Amino acid sequence: MHRKRIIILGSTGSIGQSAIAVMRKQIKDLKIVALSAHTNEEMLVEQAQEFDVETVALSGREPDSEEITHTGPEGLLKMIEETEADLVLNGISGSSGLLPSIAALTSGKDLALANKETIVMAGPLIKKIAADNKRVIIPVDSEHSAIFHLMRKVEKEDLAEIILTASGGAFRDAGLEELQYVTVKQALVHPTWSMGVKITIDCATMANKGLELIETNYLFDIPPEKIKVVVHPQSYVHSLIRTTEGSLYAQISRPDMRIPIQNAFTYPDLYESYMKHFDLMGKTLEFHEPDMKKYPMLEIAFRALEQKGSYPLAYNAANEVAVEAFVKGRIAFLDVPKVVDSILQNGWSRSPESIEEVQDIHKRVIREAGSTLKQYQG
Repeated sequence: MHRKRIIILGSTGSIGQSAIAVMRKQIKDLKIVALSAHTNEEMLVEQAQEFDVETVALSGREPDSEEITHTGPEGLLKMIEETEADLVLNGISGSSGLLPSIAALTSGKDLALANKETIVMAGPLIKKIAADNKRVIIPVDSEHSAIFHLMRKVEKEDLAEIILTASGGAFRDAGLEELQYVTVKQALVHPTWSMGVKITIDCATMANKGLELIETNYLFDIPPEKIKVVVHPQSYVHSLIRTTEGSLYAQISRPDMRIPIQNAFTYPDLYESYMKHFDLMGKTLEFHEPDMKKYPMLEIAFRALEQKGSYPLAYNAANEVAVEAFVKGRIAFLDVPKVVDSILQNGWSRSPESIEEVQDIHKRVIREAGSTLKQYQG
């Protein structure tokens, strides 16, 4: 029997480590054929040794170990293109995940996508690349994984709306006035999930849900007016769909990224999980309207999606710059949406027609956001 061959990108990050945990516990007909990390060489080498993986890339610095076979961003792309595999899990964080996603699809591999920036930056182009190469994009974010699997059961013409759930992030219970004094340490305390720095800050501002809103529109061809966001503190319901007669269908499980990762690995099949089944007995499910004054990044994302063109791309790039500046103590927490909103006023109506144009616009936004930061630095 053919073992599905898997490349894990970003194997030392939160997504990658969850993927390793899945491979460690079960699924005997899967095999890791390549791994990559940005700078964590020690953990990368340990993973390669554990799973007997001979093809290993370190993209962010020169390696110390002879076990690293590919180095730098170019080496990473070469590894993806030349390694024989069936599926690439892209767990790389940020805009640097775009080109690896393209390399996976163009080299004939299906893409298990946890890097939401790939779709936010170049959704229509990425979907065309996948179609041209007869490849499948399988969402790994818990929200989009939920939608992906729910929509396998429902005809698109019967879909009335998609409802994305949000935890509310670190400041879910804080008042707007309290956010003036937020520290980086406080913003990194997520109430439900354990994730990397960038995505945890994005959850605190709800930029993460803004990116997911854009991703939902691109991935599933659903207009913005049919996408809603609700705050669900328990994070048990990962998304819902409403059908035209009014019924709601939900994907419910414990907040554990191993579940959507396993489903992506085994697609189109569902395998029995080694994890204990989630029990609803004694659980409380709450849902609240998001406060757009408290979470302006969500309102800005809706606006960027409605304006189309390169506005979603600019939203993502400006947010990357603003979050980095906040983490480094250069701007305040409440300045993050101000920087992003300021950049989106510059006009981004032209839709990119190539990946090269996507990269050019991204670089332009980065430059403009860098200049905009100066007026917010105290």
